[in-house]
Amino acid sequence: MSAMNEEKKQAMQALKTARGQIDGILNMVEEGRYCIDISNQIFAASAMLKRANLLILKQHMNHCVLEAAEQGHGGEKIDEVIGILSKIMDK
Repeated sequence: MSAMNEEKKQAMQALKTARGQIDGILNMVEEGRYCIDISNQIFAASAMLKRANLLILKQHMNHCVLEAAEQGHGGEKIDEVIGILSKIMDK
């Protein structure tokens, strides 16, 4: 197995950060902390998950889609990415 590429490394770090933020949010709720503070932390975790998703999609485009295109069947991979982008844009 090849070494983890930079996008995956960064995505893993973003996901670990988001996990830590979510654990912190759970603690805040259990402690009865101020709702606005909790909400702000939820936005921060959400932003970190979006960053991780972008990095994963970048990795997919730079590796899987490019490789498929070189082999003459990139359209299928592009359609997958379009499907994900349409979910992101529906929010």
